Amino acid sequence: MRSHLLNDTTAEHYRRSATEGIERVAAKLATTSRPFTGVTVDALSSRIDEIDLDRPLHDTTAVLDELEDVYLKDAVYFHHPRYLAHLNCPVVIPAVLGEAILSAVNSSLDTWDQSAGGTLIERKLIDWTTGRIGLGPNADGVFTSGGTQSNLQALLLAREEAKPGRDGREAADSFSKLRVFASEVSHFSVKKSAKLLGLSQDAVVSIPVGDDKRMQTVALAHELERCVQDGLVPMAVVATAGTTDFGSIDPLPEIAELCDQYGVWMHVDAAYGCGLLASVRHRDRIDGIEHADSVTVDYHKSFFQPVSSSAILVRDASTLRHATYHAEYLNPQRMVRERIPNQVDKSLQTTRRFDALKLWMTLRVMGADGIGQLFDEVCDLAVEGWKLLAADPRFDVVVEPTLSTLVFRYIPAAVTDPSEIDRANLYARKALFASGDAVVAGTKVGGRHYLKFTLLNPETTVDDMAAVLDLIAGHAEQYLGESLDRAS
Repeated sequence: MRSHLLNDTTAEHYRRSATEGIERVAAKLATTSRPFTGVTVDALSSRIDEIDLDRPLHDTTAVLDELEDVYLKDAVYFHHPRYLAHLNCPVVIPAVLGEAILSAVNSSLDTWDQSAGGTLIERKLIDWTTGRIGLGPNADGVFTSGGTQSNLQALLLAREEAKPGRDGREAADSFSKLRVFASEVSHFSVKKSAKLLGLSQDAVVSIPVGDDKRMQTVALAHELERCVQDGLVPMAVVATAGTTDFGSIDPLPEIAELCDQYGVWMHVDAAYGCGLLASVRHRDRIDGIEHADSVTVDYHKSFFQPVSSSAILVRDASTLRHATYHAEYLNPQRMVRERIPNQVDKSLQTTRRFDALKLWMTLRVMGADGIGQLFDEVCDLAVEGWKLLAADPRFDVVVEPTLSTLVFRYIPAAVTDPSEIDRANLYARKALFASGDAVVAGTKVGGRHYLKFTLLNPETTVDDMAAVLDLIAGHAEQYLGESLDRAS
């Protein structure tokens, strides 16, 4: 069994196995004609259930053949131009190369003595990102598993900074008085983080949005003032730079002013909108982000990186101490005095992948402008999609895009019952997925079911969107026709 350990004696075995695996994936990418096969849960489950994990095949080729049957054949392929569903991007080749390298070397980014150069590369990328944001010379941060973890850590820091003594404010007797303010269309991880941090059930105050799906700052100001008047403690305002459903960006400069006025931590969830940091033409859409106390970025959403690649950035490096714990076997206190850089001092994680290498490889091969040009392309594509939907009487589109998301629903000419229209749209999405011809997402707006294009593939065209809209309309019409037949 030692022949399977990756070391100096098995390097050739590694090369052959990795090459065979890469060739399988390359062949699938080259021949995939649809984003999904439409395989059902039951059909795929039965294939996997038949596999006895206690009886290995002892042959790489045989295992890859099996993998073809249970995974590669029926995977959902985000690189296909008609995958239009969630915030999943096609990935760039330099990042995939970085993934292969980091997996083989297997550095752990918790301590210097496990990562050395990896530590310095991650720190350099953190500095690069905080520089792009404009957080100032005392900024810092650390890579995370994704936006949910980044938001959790940001709110942890905000909670600790809201404790007694900050800015001379009276402290809450307990976490029960702490309040977090976020728009009604902010990411669910804000409420999830509040629960994990031991805050009260009503700790997250939902701020209404306007027709443009941006936080209403007048309402925010009112809620902040009411919070103070009620003897509660404003802990943080979470501004979203790219909401999941609409891609909307909250008015960051105005929110920053209110946070400064009330002495509240300002967190910007830019998990989606962080692509604008590299944008060649649209960077101004996130003006005001430089005033944040913390920022979430997901490179695996809009920097075309493989999952996972995210980071939490902070204006004041000293606030990261709230995530610090010193263990004698790992990162004893003396290492700080010796100026040994241990990333675990900043992170909620201990063992942690060298995900920063993927972004490093991307920047060194493509440059920031190369990433930004790709993100600008999908933003421009969304504008064309908006025009297409707005001109099509079969569809109602919710809001003009700020980034690359379009929310819409099919509206039949002869049906006026909103519930029946809901069912038609739900059916259309499900039928489209089952066909494998395209994949779209769904959400609710005003309690009604809508469909969603999340455009993150520069290879997607206006013709692709038009074809998918025709497919959606066809499935919805089929449902409505069958529904009328059943009713008659």
